[in-house]
Amino acid sequence: MSEDLVRDQLLVFAEEIRHLYQEERTRSRELEKALEDLNEAYLSTMKTLAFLVEAKDAGTRMHLDRTHQYGLALARTIDPDLGARPELGYGFLLHDIGKIGISERILNKQGPLTPSEWSVMKTHPLIGAQIVSHIRFLGDAVDVIRCHHERFDGDGYPRGLKEEEIPLSARIFSVVDAYDAMTSDRPYRRAMPVEQAVEQIVQGSGTHFDPEVVEAFLVMMEDATHLDPANLASAG
Repeated sequence: MSEDLVRDQLLVFAEEIRHLYQEERTRSRELEKALEDLNEAYLSTMKTLAFLVEAKDAGTRMHLDRTHQYGLALARTIDPDLGARPELGYGFLLHDIGKIGISERILNKQGPLTPSEWSVMKTHPLIGAQIVSHIRFLGDAVDVIRCHHERFDGDGYPRGLKEEEIPLSARIFSVVDAYDAMTSDRPYRRAMPVEQAVEQIVQGSGTHFDPEVVEAFLVMMEDATHLDPANLASAG
């Protein structure tokens, strides 16, 4: 075989490789775009479901968006890979989806709940988990929905889990959920200053909250400008 023929064959082979590489890059970009579109569709669906809670419970307005942002920021502080998982954010958005099954008379009551009303209210994590249990792409988001009212010392609800029995995602969310509740106005009280709310979180370390998650929360709060509810409200 002559050198010219070998060279020509190599050139043809190289051109075929280049063409295949370009096709592969095009397919890769198309798959990335399809995945991005799918994730956006999932997030849009989650926000729509969250809106159903907001429409029924006046106290949740803006709470879902804020805790979604706080929760992802804290998760990224603890573990960047954990914070990058979309289903974690879905759980944060939908944590109170079970309130759809609670009477508006109880949800929007201005005064303290009676013991029987409180018993009904405490069923909302289990109702929420049942509502979303068949949505496969939610994955571990169900843990947040089911367990965000569990306490580190085992005195929470609905199952009285404690310490490592509580999924990490729920231990993270319980801190930011409490922080947002304290720094938001309620019909029966004014919002706490950020500094006072952070101190309350610290005081709850080891009882209400996982001490390691509280430590990460303090690290996150060193740059707290983006976590000030007033700033989020003005941004929205």
